[in-house]
Amino acid sequence: MTTEQLLQGVNVFLIGMMGSGKTTIGQKLAQRLNYRFFDSDVLIERVTKQSINDIFATQGEETFREFETQVLSELAACTKSVIATGGGMVLKPTNWSYLHHGLIVWLDAPVPILAKRLAKDSTRPLLQTSELSLKLNSLLQERRSLYAQSDLQIMINEHQTSDDIVEEILQLVPTVVKPKLEISQERN
Repeated sequence: MTTEQLLQGVNVFLIGMMGSGKTTIGQKLAQRLNYRFFDSDVLIERVTKQSINDIFATQGEETFREFETQVLSELAACTKSVIATGGGMVLKPTNWSYLHHGLIVWLDAPVPILAKRLAKDSTRPLLQTSELSLKLNSLLQERRSLYAQSDLQIMINEHQTSDDIVEEILQLVPTVVKPKLEISQERN
């Protein structure tokens, strides 16, 4: 049975810190599964017609988190989708009710990798600091126990390609998703 058959259209939600590769890996995973791909942050920007930085600056983080929950609730109603979530999606308990409608995969990248990837990224409102590694460590400590509630944890290292990570996810899906048994009854 293929991974696609095992999933039976169930969504795959990618969670993890910003810079962990959710968008890149999500796009490739969606291709492999013949699924659609959605990035919740991109959808928020489309719906609000504002960048995430602008939302944080003009309306605050709490409003952004409300937009995040609205977008997630709509995405959770879809099927056959890989969804890259924002790094803080796990902070609101309400969001977990939506995430649990699918397979939750935590892309767990260590802070040095995240810091290297995000060093020149000015689009992340929570990282507008000169102490990038300290801020990333702080955010990860705040979120680690939430991320750990995922169905699968994929440890990211600097030598892996995004294709390697997709392969690992595909290989591990059968360890957490069991095929539904088909019960056949004989009729006389």
